[in-house]
Amino acid sequence: MLRLPLSLAVMALGASACRSAPQTSEPVAATAAPAAPAAPPEPLRLTVVGTNDLHGWIAPHRTSLQGGVEIREGGAATFAGYVARLREDNPGRVLLLDGGDLFQGTLASNLSEGAVVVDVYNHLGYAAAAIGNHEFDYGPVGPSPVPTKPGDDPLGALKARLQQARFPILSANIREAEGGQRPAWLGNDGTHLVTLDGVKVGIIGLTTPSTPHTTNPTNVASLRFEPLASAVPEAARSLRERGAEVILGVAHAGGRCPRLENPRDTSSCDWKDGEIYGALEELPPGTLDAVVAGHTHQVMGHFIHGVPVIETSGLGRSFGYIELFVDPVSRKVLQERTAIHAAVPLCVQVDAASGSCDGRKLRDQAEVKLVPATFLGKPVEPDATVSALIAPALERVEQEQRRELGVQIPVPLKRNYEAESVLGDFLADSFREAVGADVALLNPGGLRADIDAGPLTFGDVYEVLPFDNTVAFVTMSGDELKRLLQLVYGQKKGVFQVSGLKVTLARCPGPERFQGATLPNGRKLEPGKLYRVVMPDFLARGGDGLGPALDPLPPGRIDLGLTRPGTLRDELVAYWQARKKPITVPTLGRIAYVDRGGECPATPAR
Repeated sequence: MLRLPLSLAVMALGASACRSAPQTSEPVAATAAPAAPAAPPEPLRLTVVGTNDLHGWIAPHRTSLQGGVEIREGGAATFAGYVARLREDNPGRVLLLDGGDLFQGTLASNLSEGAVVVDVYNHLGYAAAAIGNHEFDYGPVGPSPVPTKPGDDPLGALKARLQQARFPILSANIREAEGGQRPAWLGNDGTHLVTLDGVKVGIIGLTTPSTPHTTNPTNVASLRFEPLASAVPEAARSLRERGAEVILGVAHAGGRCPRLENPRDTSSCDWKDGEIYGALEELPPGTLDAVVAGHTHQVMGHFIHGVPVIETSGLGRSFGYIELFVDPVSRKVLQERTAIHAAVPLCVQVDAASGSCDGRKLRDQAEVKLVPATFLGKPVEPDATVSALIAPALERVEQEQRRELGVQIPVPLKRNYEAESVLGDFLADSFREAVGADVALLNPGGLRADIDAGPLTFGDVYEVLPFDNTVAFVTMSGDELKRLLQLVYGQKKGVFQVSGLKVTLARCPGPERFQGATLPNGRKLEPGKLYRVVMPDFLARGGDGLGPALDPLPPGRIDLGLTRPGTLRDELVAYWQARKKPITVPTLGRIAYVDRGGECPATPAR
């Protein structure tokens, strides 16, 4: 047998190994790089739209300008056009809320006891509204604003609106006066839960505790109104237990912060006069994510104790909205991204130079050129469906408003909440003379419009005096009248208008503001003599805080005028029509000040 040398055998085995190794034409793959992390999901943007203190203003405010131009501001159809743009901008994530006082204040609303307003809100798709103090003004269903016979329900008109509304009208701080339970007629516990694009949003309604003094006290005698902050924690816990991830407040309680340029600069806020400030200060941080406020008719668009709050001047002239951004994982509001858009004017056309549709500002402007208004980059179109919805109510109003009363007003009669006014003097004098009283007293908050020169119409009178008050008489001694005046002028309720007296005040508001009063001829009030004082029954029932001065009076001293033939408004119209001489306008001067110089101390910022 042939044996190969060892060296040749090794070479042969090596060659055999090379021939038998697997061959491939593909290169060996490199190790794969790790995948880039997925981008975090975008926050969910919620648009919270707020209105407040509509007071029945479903129609636009119209102002005639120089050159025959008419400018319109506000109105339900215009607001619907803005809402449509917001919903187009953020589909499925827009929430409409109202801060209360929906009804009382215009002929359009009052003729139906607020039903036309609820029709509009139902159509717009409101999520919830707060109960305002003026929601109680209508009293029973029917023409009387207070119960006049057995079986009359002082809450009847409000209950009818609650049944009509397809959205809840909320208040977590209203309780039954006896027993303290929640009123069953509310139909809820003051809260509501909705879902926006998967985000559960809780809503808490609140009503000003001053309601018994700012509506007819008779209508709310069965209720008590708890402090705002005391009702919120329990309501918030209830909502969280039901799954709420965001909690909002709708509060018929507000404040005043007129400078809107920087929402985190609260130096313009009137910290001494605003219920919402104290309520938010008492709540633990994070209880509420945003608030739609109301009641004060003052603009706000600020972070108050860390909570974004919006409020408008009311009467349907503007709205506000807050953009909240919710983390899609933690379901928490990203507070640093919250954006406030305050006091957005409701305009279809605006002045080209100023961008405004506010007739009060444009009335004296030499030239006004109207151009279409835009919002979120597109022209605003009023909603034709809303226009058709309110047309029957406005047609009925137009017929009433045009009805001339046969009275000529020689000059414009202007009101002034903070001082004596020509309108206030004229109405107070007419009131006193019409019923033969010694003194007349009118609260400035009851005068809701000015009167232009020219033929007086029923609509003019109704806009000034929209409340269905009766003529009430209070018989008081000179000393009792002085105590009443001390209370009247010592509160922050504006300057009451008087007739039959000359009043001296300190310039600045405060408990000691009232300095004295005499009869028009300068004679002092006699301490023991009885004077017949006429006032709206709202005041005679203790409204606007007059209870402490009127409650101690002996029985029989207060006549609420329930058997008289009509309202205060009706009696004034009858008096003017029966006069045999032209209307004359009184001269200012029945309210004087002891310190005419200097400025009142500024409210300190906090």
